[in-house]
Amino acid sequence: MEPLTCPRCGTEMRERSVGLATVSQCPDGHGVFLDRADLGTLVEAETDWHAGSATRTAPLPRITPDMTAPPAAAKRSRAWVETLFG
Repeated sequence: MEPLTCPRCGTEMRERSVGLATVSQCPDGHGVFLDRADLGTLVEAETDWHAGSATRTAPLPRITPDMTAPPAAAKRSRAWVETLFG
């Protein structure tokens, strides 16, 4: 099968595996292309990622004068797909 070329710049697309899907991506950042089945795979992975990310509220600690501020939490991605191309 002939490799895909970017419709915008004509550069040969690079294929890479993303989980169980195969994605063709323009090396110059002009686009990402994938088969319908691979899109379904990514949508299912995104749905699973959100299912496990429900907000959990911890009880507030008792505030005392000797307390220090906790370290800042790591920034969490808005979506699983965002972690693939960030």
